Amino acid sequence: MIGDKLIASYVRQLDGSPGVYRMLDDEARVLYVGKARDLRARVSNYARMTGHTARIARMISETRSMMFLTTRTETEALLLEQNLIKQLKPVYNVLLRDDKSFPNILIAKNHAFPQIRKHRGKRSTKGSYFGPFASTGAVNRTLNQLQKVFLLRSCTDTAYANRTRPCLLYQIKRCAAPCVGLISPEDYAGLVADAERFLSGKTSHVQAQLADQMQEASDALEFERAAALRDRIRALTTVQQQQGINPRSVDEGDVIALHLEKGQACVQVFFIRGHQSWGNRDFYPRTGAGADEPEILEAFLAQFYDGKPPPKQILLSHPVENEDLVRELLSARAGRNVTLHVPQRGEKAELVENALRNARESLGRKMSENAAQSRLLAGLAEAFDLEEPPRRVEVYDNSHIQGAHAIGAMIVAGPDGFIKNQYRKFTIKGEAGAQGDDFGMMREVITRRFERLLKDDPTRETEAWPDLLLIDGGVGQVSSVAEALAELGIDDVPFVGVAKGVDRDLGREEFHRPGQRPFALRHNDPVLYFIQRLRDEAHRFAIGTHRAARAKASTRTPLDEIPGVGAARKRALLAHFGSAKAVTRAGLADLQLVNGISDGMARTIYEFFNAGDG
Repeated sequence: MIGDKLIASYVRQLDGSPGVYRMLDDEARVLYVGKARDLRARVSNYARMTGHTARIARMISETRSMMFLTTRTETEALLLEQNLIKQLKPVYNVLLRDDKSFPNILIAKNHAFPQIRKHRGKRSTKGSYFGPFASTGAVNRTLNQLQKVFLLRSCTDTAYANRTRPCLLYQIKRCAAPCVGLISPEDYAGLVADAERFLSGKTSHVQAQLADQMQEASDALEFERAAALRDRIRALTTVQQQQGINPRSVDEGDVIALHLEKGQACVQVFFIRGHQSWGNRDFYPRTGAGADEPEILEAFLAQFYDGKPPPKQILLSHPVENEDLVRELLSARAGRNVTLHVPQRGEKAELVENALRNARESLGRKMSENAAQSRLLAGLAEAFDLEEPPRRVEVYDNSHIQGAHAIGAMIVAGPDGFIKNQYRKFTIKGEAGAQGDDFGMMREVITRRFERLLKDDPTRETEAWPDLLLIDGGVGQVSSVAEALAELGIDDVPFVGVAKGVDRDLGREEFHRPGQRPFALRHNDPVLYFIQRLRDEAHRFAIGTHRAARAKASTRTPLDEIPGVGAARKRALLAHFGSAKAVTRAGLADLQLVNGISDGMARTIYEFFNAGDG
C-alpha cells in the first residue's frame, strides 16, 4: 500500500491523543513532520486524495510509511515538531535555515565597577542585558557612542586589576577610570543607572539630567566640565539618530513581516526595545515546497524564538496558524504573557507596512542574485564537465608561516551564495604542518573532512556532501586530494585544482584535474571571475583563521601548561606576582601566599617550574 490507502491503514491504529507524526518515502527519508491535537483526526485528513493543495497531494502520494509520537499536550507536540524539523529537515516542512543568536549589550554586575560589553549566546553572566541588536556592527556603533555618554569601563576584569594609571580610553573621554580611583563607587553607580535608564527607553530623563548638569557647571564657571557634558549630550543624540524609527506606541516588541512570491519567502524582523529600534534582519526560510503565509509564519515563530527570549508583543503582517497554540508556546518560553497582533491601523500598522516593504524589496534582490548565482553554477558544470550544476561547492585552502600555526580552511557556496555557517577550519595535527608540507596538509584536511562525512552520513541523505571540490593549488595538491579520496573509497566527488598561471597573474589561472592536461578559461569569462571570488573567500577565511591562531598563541603563558591552573587561578597568580615570569621564579612559600592557591596547588606549580632542580 502507498499514499492515501497506506495512511488510512494507520488511522485505525490511532487514538485521540496529541502528538507528532512523520511521513516517510520509499527510502525511509522523512518527507514531513506534523503535529496534532488529535492524531487520529489529523491523520485521517490525509486518508483521501481530494481537497488538498498540490503540495499536500504530492506529499501523500510519496508516503510509504509513517511514525508517531504521542505527547501530553498540543504545546508539547508543537515544540517536538519544531525540534524534529530542525534535526531532520524534511522537504515538505517550512525550515528557518539561519538560527544564529543575536548580539546584546551587557552591563555585567559581577564586579564592584560594572563593565559594559557586547554579549552573544547564553545569558549566564549576572547583569543587565539589552537587545537584541540586528548585527554586530549595530552593537559596536552603539557601544562606541554609549562609552562617550556614560563613561563605563569596557576592559576585562584582569586588565582592570592590573592597571596602575589610566588607559587611553580615559584620555579620549570614553571611560571614567574607576581602575585607578578617579571616580567614586557612588558616582560610577549613578553612571550605570543612567545607562540602564537610557537603554530601557527613558532617554528624555537622561538627556534632561545631563542638560541640567551642564547648566550648573556653566553657572559655576566650570567651563571645561560643561564642555564635557555638552559632548556627552551630542553623543547621546547621535545614538538616538542611529536607532532610526523610535515608535511611541511600542515599548518592547518585534515587528515580523512576510512576503511570499513564486514559492520563495522573505521574513523581515525589526527589533524594538524601550521605544527604540535596534535594527532589522531578513530571513529566507525554506517554504516546504509551497506552504502558505499562515503556515510559514507559525513555523518561523516557533523556530526563531527557540533559544531567544520572545518580547512582550509581536506585530505580524499575516495571521498565523494555531495562534492560541503559538502564543502559549512563546509565553512559556518567555515566562510571561506574549501577545500576537496583526494591526490594521495606526502607528503599529505603519511599522508592519514598513517591514513588509523591506521584505518585498529584499526578496526581489535575493531572487535576482539567485538567478545570477544559478547561471554561474551552470557555467561551472559546463566548464568542468559536470552532469548538472553543483548545489554545494566546497573550496579548500591552507595557511601557515614556515609550518607555524598551520591550519586548513573550507568554505561552502551554493545557489544562495556563500553558506557561512558551514565554513570549517582544521588545525593541522600531523607532521606535514611542522614541515610546511602544503601537499601533506591538504591531504590531511581532505581525509579528516571525508572521514567525518562517512561517519555522520554514509548513505548521503543530507545536503552535507559536496558536488564539487575546488582546491587552491596545482598538480601536487590535486594528487594529494586524489590519494586521500581513493584511500577512503570515494570516487564520485569531482575536484579541480585552481592554480595561478606561469607568471602568477590574476586572470591566467590554470585548472588541474586528475589525468588531464591543465586548461584555462577566457580571461573575461564570468565563470572565471566567480571562481576567483570563491578562491579569494577561501583565502580570506584561511588567513583570518591563521591570524587568530597566531594571536591566541601569542597570549599564552607558561601558566597555561600547568595541570589544574585555569582562568581564575591564572588571574590570581598574575595579580599577585605581576607577570608569568615572576611566577616561574617564585618560591614555594611565596606561592602558598596567593589568594585562591592551596598548598597542594602551590606545590604543583613550584614543581612544574623546578622539576629539574637537584
